[in-house]
Amino acid sequence: MRNTLTAIAAIFAVTTMGMIASAQEAKPTLEAYAPPEGSFEAFAVMTDKTKLAANVFLPDGEGPWPCIVTRTPYLKDARYANPESAKKYTDAGFAFMVQDVRGKGRSEGFYRAFVDDGPDGYDTIEWMAEQNWCNGKVGITGGSAMGITSNLAATYAPPHLEAAYVVVAPSSRLTGSFIGGAFKEKDSGDWSRRQGIAEEVIAANAANYPDKAYWANGEINENRKYIDIPMYNYGGWYDIFNEGNVRNFSYLQNEGAEGARGNQKLTMGPFGHGPLSGDLEYEGGGLRGNVVDGVDQEIRWFSYWLKGEENGIMDEAPVNAFMMASARKGAVTHKNRWMEFGNWPPAPRERAYYLHADGTLSPDKPEEGETMTYTFDPADPVPSVGGANLTFERGPMDQRVIGDRQDYLRFETAPLDEDVVIAGPVTMNLFAATDGPDTDFMVKLVDVYPDGYEAIVLDSALRTRYRNGRMPDEIEMMYPGTPEEMQIDLWDTAITFEKGHKIQVTVSSSNYPRFDLNPNTGENPAPGVEPRVAENTIYLTEDRPSAIYLPIIYPNGE
Repeated sequence: MRNTLTAIAAIFAVTTMGMIASAQEAKPTLEAYAPPEGSFEAFAVMTDKTKLAANVFLPDGEGPWPCIVTRTPYLKDARYANPESAKKYTDAGFAFMVQDVRGKGRSEGFYRAFVDDGPDGYDTIEWMAEQNWCNGKVGITGGSAMGITSNLAATYAPPHLEAAYVVVAPSSRLTGSFIGGAFKEKDSGDWSRRQGIAEEVIAANAANYPDKAYWANGEINENRKYIDIPMYNYGGWYDIFNEGNVRNFSYLQNEGAEGARGNQKLTMGPFGHGPLSGDLEYEGGGLRGNVVDGVDQEIRWFSYWLKGEENGIMDEAPVNAFMMASARKGAVTHKNRWMEFGNWPPAPRERAYYLHADGTLSPDKPEEGETMTYTFDPADPVPSVGGANLTFERGPMDQRVIGDRQDYLRFETAPLDEDVVIAGPVTMNLFAATDGPDTDFMVKLVDVYPDGYEAIVLDSALRTRYRNGRMPDEIEMMYPGTPEEMQIDLWDTAITFEKGHKIQVTVSSSNYPRFDLNPNTGENPAPGVEPRVAENTIYLTEDRPSAIYLPIIYPNGE
């Protein structure tokens, strides 16, 4: 997210989730305040004596009860003003508490996005367990920012935290603001602006991608080895945090601490971080409110782990994933369906599809030496059209509007003579060169319909200086004109490329405003930095074959 801004201000700024620009001190006004109907306000005291405000909703009858908490930077009295928001918990016999994080709403302290949420989450859960309305069993829940606060609290392993339910949240704060070192210009910038973060700090944040101890302090993926509880991850294939739900599940289920390993659940649906755009439609059309097959999975999850209710949830398959397929509006095929798997990824067979200089994509390796060269002018970037976005149009939009550009290379198969079904992580192995010290490479996976509609499935980026990693001794500028092998992680998906469709891969060096524009000079993008036009070359040769690796599965003998 950023390089260094001489002072702590830069370091405490936003990542996806920025850190803080102008710290905000909250001074709760206790007079003339009434919490939402059916709740009372309580103040949890943190280790440093800071008081964090919360609204507490209790079930009918005599307590104490098992308790569920959510911690929000979006103001408890705004998002949870309607008592109906807590009703599903209290009706199921849980006390429910929604808390303003430090420095937000009516909580004291200074707001530093996701910096204090690990220790504050720990203190909140342990405080809750001591209240007379709590029986000592606590769960934590939330989506997006609240999912991040839930994950961070779990990394601190509070003794009374029994389970968590996390919706659309990342495995790393980095993935909310960066992909492959490229700053998510519009999403991260606009999110930060909404949090009141100053433009100069946002600009500094955009250069702060290199690894450092600061990141490890609050990173979920660095600290999830300490999570020792059952967690249910619920995410979307077009969500900005797709990789978080999938990869947090995979780690905890297979490599996690004793209380976590083997006790995880994952549901991945066909939705994004908001309504999908484009001419495709999937079941429900968006986030299904934690509901699978008409049943609220969140309530089942907490009923099992906090109340000991034998409801069968742990006898079911660990993974419930929506298999996307041909889905033009009004012509959705039956191959769009929910599938169950025993793990993720579901033991796929990786198949390479090679890029060829004639624009084809096939399992056949190139037999001759060929390259393709294009110029990347930061003043004339390839426009962003759909994908996993937050603050602008998202989802499987038609890429044909990009048009024919010399800096947007399309490679596609012939029309498929049988379905190609994939489920798992997609990776691009790219051999490429540039004529300067640094540039970007952007890759998309696209489902091309028989009528030509180009539905984006996944996209990703790599800033070439980070091709070997983020550690300071791994960051290396390119050697002009020298080909390098680079891997680009496109994250995970589950989709059937149906018979008659074509699989397409695109390569470019810009995708704006989804990602910031590399000036191609070795400098970080920033106001006042003069860009240069880069000449970038893709290698499609026998000894340097560029290929996308697809995780093929064979459901029901297909």
